[in-house]
Amino acid sequence: MSIRRFGVTLAIVVVTGGSGLPAVAQMTVFDPSNYSQNLLTAARTLQQVNNQILSLQNEAQMLINQARHLTGLPYSSLQELQQSIGRTRQLLGQAQNIAYDVQQIDQAFSTTYAPASANQSDHALIANAQARWQNSVAGLQDALRTQAAVVGNLDTIRTEMSALVDASQSAAGALEAAQAGNQLLALQAQQLSDLTATIAAQGRAQNLEAAARVAAQDQGREQLRRFLTSNQGYRPSTVRMFHE
Repeated sequence: MSIRRFGVTLAIVVVTGGSGLPAVAQMTVFDPSNYSQNLLTAARTLQQVNNQILSLQNEAQMLINQARHLTGLPYSSLQELQQSIGRTRQLLGQAQNIAYDVQQIDQAFSTTYAPASANQSDHALIANAQARWQNSVAGLQDALRTQAAVVGNLDTIRTEMSALVDASQSAAGALEAAQAGNQLLALQAQQLSDLTATIAAQGRAQNLEAAARVAAQDQGREQLRRFLTSNQGYRPSTVRMFHE
């Protein structure tokens, strides 16, 4: 067989799969198209893996951010605020004589501050006048005590406000910032509560004093009437102011 015919026969065998030759005679044929397709598939697979890795990184970062946003504020001023409000409420609850109670006020204005009448004895008029004076003094004292307590709360307010502002500025997440903001609002509410207590105590003292003046004027008119209508009447007499 000539070399040419052998080459043609070998080419036919290779094209048909080389089934007619022994294993030793088979040859590996490089297919550029198949290689390109495999390379493209591998590149796409690598891109998908990279995308999945990036997606997992984003999800992990999102979870970290969520955890950071859900982190609670480590500082709380609730106890200090409750103690300040408790002190102010305790002073208001310790109001002397006529307290912040509608029934006590109505009872006082139907007895001690009631208009003087002819049926009352001189002893009763004097006793009511003394009770009104005591109520006015007690009201002024309560107002001063309340004002002193409110002024004492200013140091606590200043300390807590500074701590809350620092905590809000260094907050790592939304929850910390929100909680710091809520506590600042609670601090402002406590200040408004102290201001309300001060106004109430001062108003109580002023109203008691005004009511005492009105009652004293009415009692003065009744005592003058009794003096002028007395059985003995008024008898002028000579009075020596200086001894000769």
